[in-house]
Amino acid sequence: MKKYNIIDLFSGAGGMLEGFMQSEKYTPLASVEWEKAPVETLKHRLKTKWDIIDSNESTIWFDMQRTNELFKGFDDPKFGISKGLDYYALDKTDIVIGGPPCQAYSQAGRTKDEHKMRFDYRNYLFEYYLDVIERYQPEIFVFENVPGMLSAMPDGTPIVDLIREDVQSIGYEIVENIKLHALINIKEYGVPQNRRRVILVGIKNNSGNKADIQNKLTYFYEKILPKYKSSKTISVEEAIGDLEPIYPLKEAKVVKGIGKLSHNLPTTSAIEWGHIARFQNERDIKIFGLLADDIESGKNELQHADKLNEIYNNATGGKSKVHKYHVLRKGQPSTTITAHLYKDGLRFIHYDPTQKRTITVREAARLQSFPDDFQFLSTRGNQYKMIGNAVPPEFARRLSLAVSELMEILQYEKYKSPKVLQK
Repeated sequence: MKKYNIIDLFSGAGGMLEGFMQSEKYTPLASVEWEKAPVETLKHRLKTKWDIIDSNESTIWFDMQRTNELFKGFDDPKFGISKGLDYYALDKTDIVIGGPPCQAYSQAGRTKDEHKMRFDYRNYLFEYYLDVIERYQPEIFVFENVPGMLSAMPDGTPIVDLIREDVQSIGYEIVENIKLHALINIKEYGVPQNRRRVILVGIKNNSGNKADIQNKLTYFYEKILPKYKSSKTISVEEAIGDLEPIYPLKEAKVVKGIGKLSHNLPTTSAIEWGHIARFQNERDIKIFGLLADDIESGKNELQHADKLNEIYNNATGGKSKVHKYHVLRKGQPSTTITAHLYKDGLRFIHYDPTQKRTITVREAARLQSFPDDFQFLSTRGNQYKMIGNAVPPEFARRLSLAVSELMEILQYEKYKSPKVLQK
């Protein structure tokens, strides 16, 4: 079976690539990521799980904005030495996957920034993504980002219009009605999490027939991709309920090599997975139990935003107008797992009122559909951040199967392959 060669850009820890690899239809040529911790995690995963022997070299730690060096190779005091992306990808690339950092498009980012993110360089990182597309000429690219990109207008022009213009300028097409077709809730694809994302699939316009390409893109979103939806929605309890429970200690203690603990340590194997409760102070432990019990008992008297805000301000002596707490509902998919988890987990409180804690790294990974053998290297904070920034691998696996079908259609039309015709 022919496998398609892929490049992974803004790869993070490799959530999207993991799903593409799981489908067994793709061969990774190279990945590019500018943060060190995800790079080390991805190198390790590619080598130990997928037997990519050259992963230390083909997983490139570098800044995507320095395109000439990225393509040709570099010797940099920070990023080290690389042969460059051309060495791995030139004249070999079938598909490019990835998505630039989403903070500049997110509603939360615009709310917090006094300039509404207008001057954030990350608004335009998609341009460097498209530089790679233009250079390596894949048949298809897959671009993932947050729904906020649909309303982002950093310079007064909708960012989706800028992306479309740039995509067309290099000879590709994306679907006309992005909001109708490309806004996907990933909970429909076997991931136990409400997570809406824009999934832009681009096709190279070899024929110059825009209408024909648009028909193919519409067919992809309306007919091919929906075939890979899950038959059921997966709940939080189904995703993490079998993990070992972790209960509060009577008194906090310090454990050598682990740090300050407020909850008991689970078994060694669970620790190796990253299933360790982060430290919670007595105030938060009490509040977590109170809020989870309110739901478990069926009373639901404390779940309104005003009440949650009151609880938070009473506990902290603050005057915040935004409450900080959310208990995951065990019978429903999780709320969107975010990188903010690395700062605190107050919006990801475990549903069990006896455990009185926020979710562990492994629980967050499960809710993002990472397999249990996926090891996140670096500190716990970085682990949460990597998980929150990732594309859920199970969604990526299903997406990759749909993309391979689209590739077969394009390959048949390009080469009139009898093998595809017989299907």
